[in-house]
Amino acid sequence: MSKDKLPPLNNDKNSNNGEDHIHDVVPVSGMFENYFLDYASYVILERAVPAIEDGLKPVQRRILHSMEEMDDGRYNKVANIIGHTMQFHPHGDASIGDAIVNIGQKDLLIDTQGNWGDIRTGDSAAAPRYIEARLSKFALDIAFNSDTTVWQLSYDGRNKEPVTLPMKFPLLLAQGVEGIAVGLSTKVLPHNFCELILATIDILKGNDVIIYPDFPTGGMVDITNYNGGARGGKVRVRARIVEIDKKTLHIKEIPFGTTTGSLIESIIKANDSGKIKIKKVIDNTAKDVEVEIQLQPGVDPDVTIDALYAFSDCEISISPNACIIVANKPRFMNVNDILKICTENAKELLRQELLIKKADLLEKIFFSSLLKIFIQEGMYKNPKYENAEDDQVSFDVLNVLFGPHFPIFYRKIENEDYLKLMARPLSSIRKYDVGEADLKMKDLEDQIKEVDKHLKHLTDFTIAYFQRLLDKYGKGRERKTELRTFDMIVAHSVAAANEKLYVNRKDGFIGFGLKKDEYICDCSDIDDVAAFLSDGKFKVVKISEKVFVGKDILHAGVFRKNDERMVFNMVYLDGKSGNTMIKRFQIGGITRDKEYDLTMGNKMSKVLYFSANPNGEAEIINIQLSQSSTARLKIFDFDFSTVSIKGRSSQGNILTKYPVRKIAFKQAGKSTLSGIKIWYSDAIGRLNTDEKGKLLGNFEGSDKIIVFYKDGSYEITGFELTNRYEPDQLLLIEKYDAEKIISAVHFDAAQKNYYVKRFKIEVPGLGKKHHFISDANGSKLVVVSTRQQPQVEVEFINSKGVKETTISDLDMLIDVKGWKALGNKLSGNKIEKVVLLGKEEIIEEPAISEDSEPTIDPEKFDVGTSINLDVKKKDDGQMGLF
Repeated sequence: MSKDKLPPLNNDKNSNNGEDHIHDVVPVSGMFENYFLDYASYVILERAVPAIEDGLKPVQRRILHSMEEMDDGRYNKVANIIGHTMQFHPHGDASIGDAIVNIGQKDLLIDTQGNWGDIRTGDSAAAPRYIEARLSKFALDIAFNSDTTVWQLSYDGRNKEPVTLPMKFPLLLAQGVEGIAVGLSTKVLPHNFCELILATIDILKGNDVIIYPDFPTGGMVDITNYNGGARGGKVRVRARIVEIDKKTLHIKEIPFGTTTGSLIESIIKANDSGKIKIKKVIDNTAKDVEVEIQLQPGVDPDVTIDALYAFSDCEISISPNACIIVANKPRFMNVNDILKICTENAKELLRQELLIKKADLLEKIFFSSLLKIFIQEGMYKNPKYENAEDDQVSFDVLNVLFGPHFPIFYRKIENEDYLKLMARPLSSIRKYDVGEADLKMKDLEDQIKEVDKHLKHLTDFTIAYFQRLLDKYGKGRERKTELRTFDMIVAHSVAAANEKLYVNRKDGFIGFGLKKDEYICDCSDIDDVAAFLSDGKFKVVKISEKVFVGKDILHAGVFRKNDERMVFNMVYLDGKSGNTMIKRFQIGGITRDKEYDLTMGNKMSKVLYFSANPNGEAEIINIQLSQSSTARLKIFDFDFSTVSIKGRSSQGNILTKYPVRKIAFKQAGKSTLSGIKIWYSDAIGRLNTDEKGKLLGNFEGSDKIIVFYKDGSYEITGFELTNRYEPDQLLLIEKYDAEKIISAVHFDAAQKNYYVKRFKIEVPGLGKKHHFISDANGSKLVVVSTRQQPQVEVEFINSKGVKETTISDLDMLIDVKGWKALGNKLSGNKIEKVVLLGKEEIIEEPAISEDSEPTIDPEKFDVGTSINLDVKKKDDGQMGLF
């Protein structure tokens, strides 16, 4: 368009020219703010977040309402239900179909028929035209009552739908929910059906309650940091892994939110990355979950179980975030408060139902009284009534006739009531039985009294209501997920050695890519490595293909954080004073990639001897002084056990002030560390050194643990902290002593009697279970003890049918026999119960304190004195230099 054709500009503010072309200007920022807030509010309130009243999202509520409208007791095609629901839900059939399958898989509100998929395997449901559904009896009991429902128009105004369903049950907590809205999300974990009802009853009784999640997939859950399901909480969920034998593991239950397929993928991924070592994974899931894991030869199953928890989806963390709609606004709450609100809502709905029932009963009594008077007084035969020209005249006549009886009615008689009387056929009036009518009215009056009683004692009525729900629907809904406290698995300690560590000492490189250089050890690709240099410095670095740590490496090895047993022995020359110093130290806490100095920090200092000792061993070294020195004795031995173990920053003690020509390893020594105190935690079924649980004793390198199981077997194991035990199967665990006598009481299912036996362990094979009672189905170990004089309390029924209790000394009932012997009968009477008296005692061995170790006094030590000790030859690969 040319300039001369452009419309004229009008800058006159008072001019009205061009008004047809000028509109109100709306800033884009304002439009964005308003439209976004509207959209966000809609998604939060109408799509993603459930309401506190019924625990349902709108699509779920509309599905249940549609199913209730269609309900005739028979199954309906899901495709038909979807079509019916679209009258109320404006977002298409796909979202409705997904939502109905989700509700059906939770097996609470919908009875299903056909292939509805499997949450354990991740298999999807069949097409809606092939599957059927109907409301469950439970849903009909708790979720529907048109009289207490608040209604609203549907999205197109053609139908009515409930604002919320009158839910008389904490459905939100039973089913759980997850949703992502705009600017917020919600995640409420499912809880156990029976526990919710019992907790609701406790709330009604005025007690405080705490509820914990329960998952349909079973498994185990650590609720230590659950935080009531509110924001900031976290639960750890684990698969249930069973050791079938030393080569096979079975996963019997999976973590919530995973499937067997995703679980197997994570296991294969961990195996491919070298974190675990397995031979094969087979999915045998059918009616029950079973994922079989076949281990490679030589792989410890206990370590593999820990590695599965550390590196695969066998353990996952879930962060709950309970957000719900309260009073038309999103609100963050904890599940215990949600349960209290649901309880009060249910109580109020029951009150409304009672009031409605009472009103119905009053109406029935009202009309029954009206009809009785109408017939008994012969009002239907009154000439004025019979000759009335129209309804209004009849109303006036009846109003006069009923006048004397008005006081007995609880409300005013309306014309509609007279119409009901007038509609009665004459035949029914003639058949009217006054006696039968009086009985019915008496029954109605009794019902009103009962309703009034329930209203007066509404809390007790609500408790009875929930108890009926529990009795009627609680069977088969027991807790599936076991509440456990999990131990923290250190990934470094359970990762498979999937790499080999090499070192180039001269150039100062370490890593698993230096395959042409010196091999040190096997390691994992997540390990840290400590490297010690000839100048007395050391550094801890993350392992990689090739990393520079410093030239002239004396020692390199895998670094274990918080390792209290590793001790380093070192002799170094101080560059300033010329003294030769000796020290024993532990590394302690460090910062990765930071260089530390083990000497006094003076220039020209260098290490003359270095060794790493995994169990605090102290060797004997041979020192040769320079020929030019003035010392009386130029060759002598020294025992590291005379040096105290200190921190890495200690300067050490003076070994000699004379020049040293050579230091060489001479003889291996024993550990100077005291034994390890081991505890057993029954809460997690693991050994520990953190003083948690039962103290088993002080353990040295060759000591073992013996475990007795309820199935009548024993097992001897090492005391590695990676060992796993099942607390619910374990009867006794203690330090193994081959000289101790085992006293046991067991029930023989074949003989149907209790027997006592005493024996010594004759088959001390490590890591294998040995059964020492009958293998008949139902046989069990009842009591086991290693005390010298164990006593049991026996409760039995005597020959006269009277219950008695006696105390027996097991060592007096039978001599020590072979471990396969059946034993002697404990009693000739019918035994009810056997209980071991007293507790197993832990006898602690005396331990040498580190504080009692002798130290070197540099002023009194004579370098000309030779120290000769009778020790064994060193066989643990200690490295002597120079």
